[in-house]
Amino acid sequence: MSHALTSDAPRTSLSVNVNKVALLRNSRHLGIPSVTRAAALCLQAGADGITIHPRPDERHIRRHDVFDLARLMRDWPGREFNIEGNPFHNLLDVARELVQQGLPLHQLTFVPDAVNQFTSDHGWSFPEDAQRLGPVVAQARAWGVRVSLFMDPEPGQMAAARAVGADRVELYTEPYAADWANPVARDRQLRRYREAAIAAQAAGLGVNAGHDLNRDNLTAFLRSVPGVAEVSIGHALIADALELGYAATVQEYRRCIAAAAD
Repeated sequence: MSHALTSDAPRTSLSVNVNKVALLRNSRHLGIPSVTRAAALCLQAGADGITIHPRPDERHIRRHDVFDLARLMRDWPGREFNIEGNPFHNLLDVARELVQQGLPLHQLTFVPDAVNQFTSDHGWSFPEDAQRLGPVVAQARAWGVRVSLFMDPEPGQMAAARAVGADRVELYTEPYAADWANPVARDRQLRRYREAAIAAQAAGLGVNAGHDLNRDNLTAFLRSVPGVAEVSIGHALIADALELGYAATVQEYRRCIAAAAD
């Protein structure tokens, strides 16, 4: 069965990260909740894509999940499959297999996390990371896969990200979320992200954003930061879904995105 994306999709795409569904499933050996079922319900509700971040220790997303989700995405033309991870760990091996099997893979988001890191907490640095990133970016693009680099909101770093061949950057938004309750600090953060987004676009990069975005802070972020192509949201969205259900939660996040254009 084929599911086309409706024409009323928001300008900024919503990609749902289903890692936390896998984390809950992995606490038992019953196979529930189903990661693919969660993804399907989010897509049915209007999510524009699915994101996963498989780590070498398989603490949440496991190897079979990657391929199960890729097979699911074949039924959703117009929606995107985004895989995050460190390209110097297991990420490119998994991506290579997907490409060899002809399975969907639209975007690879390269994140500089350590093997045992609790969660992603910083972006790439230039010029320090340029030499080693160049070849892995080139490999992904040779497969026809868009490459996004996870970056701190530093305007001066954006041209260097483009110079290594990246198509997009994903702005790391935890600092903004952490300052949400303080209006002065929040406005200062929003200026940083706005300037970083403008610099990225001037360098020829698309702009994604993610980490600790939620129903409270998403609209304000998108109103202040121009041209965000995609937000990737996992922890807050899955937590909301425990109370509201997947469909209502996705629709709420779509509403937050749409409100930014009002």
